[in-house]
Amino acid sequence: MQRETQMKTNQLTGAALDWAVVKCECDMPAPFKSIPVVLNGTVRVFRGDMGLHSDPISPSTNWAQGGMIIEREGIEICRLNNGEWRGQWYEQATEKIHREYGDTPLIAAMRCYVASKLGNKVEIPTELTQGKAACLI
Repeated sequence: MQRETQMKTNQLTGAALDWAVVKCECDMPAPFKSIPVVLNGTVRVFRGDMGLHSDPISPSTNWAQGGMIIEREGIEICRLNNGEWRGQWYEQATEKIHREYGDTPLIAAMRCYVASKLGNKVEIPTELTQGKAACLI
């Protein structure tokens, strides 16, 4: 069984942030249920009906991947006077504004996305917090 540790969403970076984003994206019914996995230091997706996707997933650094989420969700991005970036999303159903910050626009936006879906704390595989990559299937 995979061990997990709790992390604050506003502290997620790298593979841990990518894993959390994929976790948000993978909420599908079986047999299409997808599971984020880490293999050789990169986040991948294992889907019940298709097996392991071979392409690494890194929405916190890859605009082709993170940009689609930003556009689809309507996440606003702006640079603050201190040079930090803010991702912001207004949830109409609850009238709540989700705001997260980061060193890059993608990190800020992906933290905002994760916070809006999973909350301010997220369960992350322990291997991702220790700098070790292992297959988590």
